[in-house]
Amino acid sequence: MSALELLTAALGDLVDVSPAALEAARADHSGHSSPGRPLAVVHAETVEHVQQVLRIATETRTPVVVRGAGTGLAGAANGGAGEIVLSTLRMTAVREIRADDLLAVVEPGILNADLNDILAAHGLWWAPDPASRAISTVGGNIATGAGGLLCAKYGVVRDAVLGVDLVLSDGRLLHLGHRSVKGVTGLDLTSLVIGSEGTLGVVVGATLKLRRLIEGGTCTIAATFPDVRTAAAASAAVTAAGVQPAIMELMDAASLAAVASLLELPPFPAGSAQLTIQTDGPAAASEADTIAAVLRAHGGDTQVSHDREEGERLLAVRRAMHPAMAALGTNLIEDVSVPRSAMPAMFDEIARIERDFGLTIPTVAHAGDGNLHPNFIFEGAEPPAHIWAAADELFRAAIALGGTLTGEHGIGVLKSRWLADELGEEQWELQRQITRVFDPLGILNPGKVFARA
Repeated sequence: MSALELLTAALGDLVDVSPAALEAARADHSGHSSPGRPLAVVHAETVEHVQQVLRIATETRTPVVVRGAGTGLAGAANGGAGEIVLSTLRMTAVREIRADDLLAVVEPGILNADLNDILAAHGLWWAPDPASRAISTVGGNIATGAGGLLCAKYGVVRDAVLGVDLVLSDGRLLHLGHRSVKGVTGLDLTSLVIGSEGTLGVVVGATLKLRRLIEGGTCTIAATFPDVRTAAAASAAVTAAGVQPAIMELMDAASLAAVASLLELPPFPAGSAQLTIQTDGPAAASEADTIAAVLRAHGGDTQVSHDREEGERLLAVRRAMHPAMAALGTNLIEDVSVPRSAMPAMFDEIARIERDFGLTIPTVAHAGDGNLHPNFIFEGAEPPAHIWAAADELFRAAIALGGTLTGEHGIGVLKSRWLADELGEEQWELQRQITRVFDPLGILNPGKVFARA
């Protein structure tokens, strides 16, 4: 029997071969689509369903691509010709919430924002805060090692996961990690799985490290600067001052112009950049005053709001970035990170690339942790050669400044050609060999992460 016949016999209506489902599984939010349609989409609802799919895949040597909500930005969850797309989107249960131990055990398909709505009733929250939190799954957050607006203060996904339940390519189920705050027994395989983009196994459960809801208010500071380099220098000065804001977001002139057009706001001053910073907790007001003084000392036209609703209106400008870019055309959203002190130099590099390639590259940054999102706008379905050439310059500039190809989106298919440049050949080969220990047949997400261009 073929893989499709075996899947249908074992899982019945959970196996979806409708043209609409197969077409949707080819693409994610990166704009990239696989060249062919997958064999089937399997809508797993239980751990046993996942195990059945992987046993059949191993028996028939059929590649498997794990997929959640499809909101990724690197093409890692895109299914191609001859591949099984294993969807965990229906696995949404919250199995356990322990307020006394500050942990929850959840299935991978639950949306990040839905989980926090449930946890709020217990006075708890899960700190990772990707911009896509309303539409991205916890499993996808784990697969990509997601970040977000709050990471500078509260950490990324890797800081908020105690353990994972992982199904290997042959169907075996492993329980990795622990429920205790401390645990150093053996190698840290949980951290290895986080950010592995479906190349090591399928996450079917996660033990999450929670926080209590933050007491006290929030204060929001918005500061406009004459240019983006000055704004980046001001953000570095805030970090150097020893104050730890919850959110510190930077938008350059092109980003502000696009958002102003989308939201029908008055235009921002030509060439200007904006920092939007939020403090929280009992010391929010005094920290906001300290930050405002730093920003004013660096030439920022600064306003401070102690009203939560007004603060959300100020942050709405930043949160509108993605739809504003989509309104301009097809968008390749990049994701480099550099040391925070190197952010002004990285913006200098972006300006150089704009000049060299005749491009405008709207850029926003999680300025609190040095993660920049330059946006390449183009027409058509795939980036043309000159866009990739400009992206190549961008990646090499970030690495030269002590940074990295990706802070939170992952490698997927779109960045795999540059991975060895950052890691070096020996580390690239070692990491590739590690994937083969977990997946000897190479059937998990082939052509992603460690594939050569």
